[in-house]
Amino acid sequence: MIQRDHSDDALQCERITRAHARTFSLASRLLPTEKRRAAFALYAFCRIADDLVDQADHDNVATLAGQLKEYEQQLQAAIAGQPSGPIFREVAWVTRTYSVPPAPLFELLGGVARDLEAAQYATWVSLEAYCEGVASSVGEMCTHVFGVPGGPGMRERAVKYARTLGVAMQLTNILRDVGEDAKRGRCYLPADDLARFGLTADEVLTNPALARDPRWAPMMAYEVSRARALYDAATPGIAMLAPDAQRCAAACATGYAGILTAIELQQYDTISTRARLGRLARVGILWDAWRYRAAPLDLATIGDGPRIVWEPNQPVNPETLVRLA
Repeated sequence: MIQRDHSDDALQCERITRAHARTFSLASRLLPTEKRRAAFALYAFCRIADDLVDQADHDNVATLAGQLKEYEQQLQAAIAGQPSGPIFREVAWVTRTYSVPPAPLFELLGGVARDLEAAQYATWVSLEAYCEGVASSVGEMCTHVFGVPGGPGMRERAVKYARTLGVAMQLTNILRDVGEDAKRGRCYLPADDLARFGLTADEVLTNPALARDPRWAPMMAYEVSRARALYDAATPGIAMLAPDAQRCAAACATGYAGILTAIELQQYDTISTRARLGRLARVGILWDAWRYRAAPLDLATIGDGPRIVWEPNQPVNPETLVRLA
């Protein structure tokens, strides 16, 4: 447990994180104490905003929009040096200590506000913009906390990699939570991707047996392959981080990518059940991350940002899908 000045505030953020984020809580053990405190504060800030909009239904959207606006005003006050409550006192400390810019924090709130309505996404481009708002913003915040040696130019490039990792992780969340989101009247899967496999958002929202439909697994395999391409593109950015944060970032990336394997192992059925990593798998991820050593930084490979290698028009062969008896 964290013991320092303002320890009650820090402990509240830690409790929120440990209650809701298994993978991140595990990975955070690989951070030095102060950076871990900062990461918990950012997670708690994001989690409370997300939980607020998850209450949305057609009867209370206006009320929740008002509460989210109040939350945004509290953030503004915290950044201005007048924080109220434990979460915002910790957020004020983080932004001050690690020079986290306000933009990604407000971007996060704008992203989660989109969930006040049961939005659907026509294309991957539109879904990617949503993922940027709710997850790439978090990657950018964490990059400032984790630290990037080499000056502002190097940090700018590292942020691009972190934002790509955020998209990969949010897409993983979406693929893992199809059934839970459908119960809230939400289908995040892009309509044109669904149509490619003869599916519609209405089927996702109304057919609890859809995972047994022969069209479902090929569509999910298509999206899983997209997510893996995003992880591959983001991975070189880990070597750009401060050495004392690289193992945590590696654990987060590996842990979330492991959820994709869990999805495959349950035959892509994330409608009737939620894909989870078992305890042994989580311990294995922590052990692998503990042994993680980044390769020497190759600026020619890093370039100006991540390169996503994935052919969106590639056919999906159902014979290659994972099938377990």
